Amino acid sequence: MLFSRLLRPMFRLVPDGTRIPFMRGRFMGLIVSAILSSASIALFFYPGLSYGIDFSGGIVLQVKTPGPADFGAIRAALAARSLPQQGVQSFGASDQVLIRLGVQPTAKATDAAVAKVRAALAEAVPGAKILRTNTIGAAVSAQLFRNGILALVLSLTMILVYIWFRFEWQFAVGAVVTLVLDVTKTIGFLVLTHFDFDLVMVAAILTVLGYSTNDKVVVYDRVRENLRKYKTMPLRELIDLSINETLNRTLGTSMTVFLAALPLALFGGESISGFAWVMLFGIVIGTSSSIFIAAPILLFLGEHRLRRDAAAPAAARARVEAKR
Repeated sequence: MLFSRLLRPMFRLVPDGTRIPFMRGRFMGLIVSAILSSASIALFFYPGLSYGIDFSGGIVLQVKTPGPADFGAIRAALAARSLPQQGVQSFGASDQVLIRLGVQPTAKATDAAVAKVRAALAEAVPGAKILRTNTIGAAVSAQLFRNGILALVLSLTMILVYIWFRFEWQFAVGAVVTLVLDVTKTIGFLVLTHFDFDLVMVAAILTVLGYSTNDKVVVYDRVRENLRKYKTMPLRELIDLSINETLNRTLGTSMTVFLAALPLALFGGESISGFAWVMLFGIVIGTSSSIFIAAPILLFLGEHRLRRDAAAPAAARARVEAKR
């Protein structure tokens, strides 16, 4: 026990008594966030997301070549067989290739397209093997896309309801607005990085929402406690105090999750690296937005209303004690 007490101060990321005036940068934080979110929305419309097979439909073939893949020869062989919609990319190791084809009108056309791919590979890369073939029709992909968007909307709605009941409505509004801004930035990140937007990415965004919500609840919980503890302190100073008091926990949790996801992003392979990179981006965005977006929104909602709401439980307890 004594040893752990001696070591504990050495591992604190932020010294005790830190008083960083975060709210001095509240305008800059909101302006930068608005610019990034607006740019992300513009990127969503043009050039747009790269939809994966889950949402766009089509055929995906995973191919293993005898040696390092010659992507130029594979693309030329596919184009020679009237398959202009193909997308050829690396898939993990240098001898792993992912070939994507557009949606085919019928099952017979799908079988014919796969046969053309086999013939093209036999000509361009003798010895290549097709390890797996996935096919999703247009109707199924449209339904998956609707379900994915519905999951995001329901998630934001439930977060709003949860925070509204746990805190006052001002906290709920600040949290949900901040989460919407976080999601738009994540969409912009997906557009810039050309990661396929599929069900895996929907799961990544939902994970980012959950992490970001937890981070904001920690800060908001301390703000609410301090509202009852320091009844005469200006709200701006109180929010700065609350952020500084939770800064060690916020940064410690963020660094732990970041370091856990980093190896997955670097060495996880094609199937998991995109999810991990979105997680890393979401950790940075979620942590910074708790300080520079969610807290300023709470400040702009007005001190008097928050003070009144915070004082209500104390007044109720005083009336109960007086009746006794």
